[in-house]
Amino acid sequence: MNTYGMHSIHGRAPAIATGLAASRRDLSVWVVTGDGDALSIGGNHLIHALRRNVNLKILLFNNRIYGLTKGQYSPTSEVGKVTKSTPMGSLDAPFNPVSLALGAEASFVARTIDSDRRHLTDVLRQAAAHPGTALVEIYQNCNIFNDGAFDTLKDKQTAEEAVIRLEHGQPIRFGADLARGVVRDRLTGDLSVVDVTSDNESEILVHDAHSPSPTTAFALSRLADPDTLRHTPVGVFRSVERPVYDVQMSEQLDTAVEQHGEGDLAALLAGGDTWTVVG
Repeated sequence: MNTYGMHSIHGRAPAIATGLAASRRDLSVWVVTGDGDALSIGGNHLIHALRRNVNLKILLFNNRIYGLTKGQYSPTSEVGKVTKSTPMGSLDAPFNPVSLALGAEASFVARTIDSDRRHLTDVLRQAAAHPGTALVEIYQNCNIFNDGAFDTLKDKQTAEEAVIRLEHGQPIRFGADLARGVVRDRLTGDLSVVDVTSDNESEILVHDAHSPSPTTAFALSRLADPDTLRHTPVGVFRSVERPVYDVQMSEQLDTAVEQHGEGDLAALLAGGDTWTVVG
């Protein structure tokens, strides 16, 4: 087909993209999905694409609602969310897409905001250059069914104190005059936000997106308050090198051909390894 893209089965885009990326390594394969599509009906396909580290890029547009199917609550809707399908408020604890991706051993995980063009562009460029699966959560406003969900992160007056911009190799500081920072509790290992002083400035955490361990990246993903979104980190949480699935598969096929020659599909289909069904 002479086309730049296609619609797949709902929730199954990572599975179809896996087949495409594995068979056409010359293509740059991108999956565009949402919080309902990726984390509900497609959750199983998402985590396996991430753990396999297939060479594809997944853009997860998160508006914390089912925007295309008329406003039901989604897997990222906050507890108590009143929607058409939860008239008395949602009882479900929401998924944290970044935490989920890190738990699935994703090699590249990032978060950005749809209206921040410069930041969005930078994150997408890094994702495009990454060998393997890159997941980018993009906070996207749904002005019909969930308008204003991310106002805290978009309004200039509140964003300065709410958004934590992660930059590899830089101290994690934010707020007016970078007066606030993130430190690690020496006893529990948890992260917390503090006012930076001369006494604690040396304790401010330096972001390491390339750390082999996802432990700190996961702790950063849990930093934001799920209801108010205060102290929400954005940027690249993790970017590490791992073996790429389609590259490894291609090498296996080359080895098989070298050792055994080209396969015969017709012989395989007509082979003696069959099942007998007894009624």
